[in-house]
Amino acid sequence: MQSTVRSPGSRESLRQDLPFTLKDVKAAIPDYCFQPSVFRSLAYFFLDIGIIAGLYAIAAYLDSWFFYPIFWFAQGTMFWALFVVGHDCGHGSFSKSKWLNNLIGHLSHTPILVPFHGWRISHRTHHSNTGNIDTDESWYPIPESKYDQMGFAEKLVRFYAPLIAYPVYLFKRSPGRGPGSHFSPKSPLFKPAERNDIIVSTAAIIAMVGFLAWFTVQFGLLAFVKFYFVPYVIFVIWLDLVTYLHHTEADIPWYRGDDWYYLKGALSTIDRDYGIFNEIHHNIGTHVAHHIFHAIPHYYLKDATEAIKPLLGDYYRVSHAPIWRSFFRSQKACHYIADQGSNLYYQPKK
Repeated sequence: MQSTVRSPGSRESLRQDLPFTLKDVKAAIPDYCFQPSVFRSLAYFFLDIGIIAGLYAIAAYLDSWFFYPIFWFAQGTMFWALFVVGHDCGHGSFSKSKWLNNLIGHLSHTPILVPFHGWRISHRTHHSNTGNIDTDESWYPIPESKYDQMGFAEKLVRFYAPLIAYPVYLFKRSPGRGPGSHFSPKSPLFKPAERNDIIVSTAAIIAMVGFLAWFTVQFGLLAFVKFYFVPYVIFVIWLDLVTYLHHTEADIPWYRGDDWYYLKGALSTIDRDYGIFNEIHHNIGTHVAHHIFHAIPHYYLKDATEAIKPLLGDYYRVSHAPIWRSFFRSQKACHYIADQGSNLYYQPKK
């Protein structure tokens, strides 16, 4: 069974219960926000690569256990920033050139063990179904009956250890959506016409794993842990933290069936303030505008957000609460939704 992908605007023609349309929202955004700059996009990519290389050079030169904790956090954060560059490539907002998007996407994602095309396609499904209880692909709520059936171990991973979930997701997909490895060209996540893309991305990941194996044999397990594994874990924590907080909040509604359509679902996300990290990870916390129009490059998201806020009014959600407070609050308050109905909100644990 292939994943469900819905076209933006398809449901709006059937039903519209918002006081504005997708066309209205687009008209409020300056035209330049939809025009990626190859020079600017490449500048962010090379800046991230340069910082990553610099951090490696400093860590290797100092070789100090006093410096390594700083290096681990900084490098893991930069791995996450590099992921966001590849994220723009996956959406086609890095440039209007498909081959350049694919090239930079692989150069950004392969070093951090993300299969570019596999992730790109499943992430497309997520964007096309955001807020839909039945067809969303990432961080969707669990029905109460399913919650009641979950054992201790499953609840532990889902609700108390979500910040290490991403590698498992790449191999097994989200719970309740069936099988779907991001590395297999035969995965039900992908259409037959997309299988060659999956082969390319998986081959790139295999090459990267081979390089890491060679590095470990050449320089030892401790070097692998110091220079790659710990920063990679920090990157995974960043990725899971940010994506979890994009869509997990007690006042975000979820929909079923014909009550859902693209714009309505796209508004089921929230902007977050990551303080000094906003610019470092390319303002990915500015997420509402991104979900409505994923073709906007990251460097125009703040402009687009300011343009649409007056139109969206109370439909625009933003939180300025400290990130870790928001995480623990959502972790406590957001466990399941009702089995029936629509326009539903998360309920706390029983």
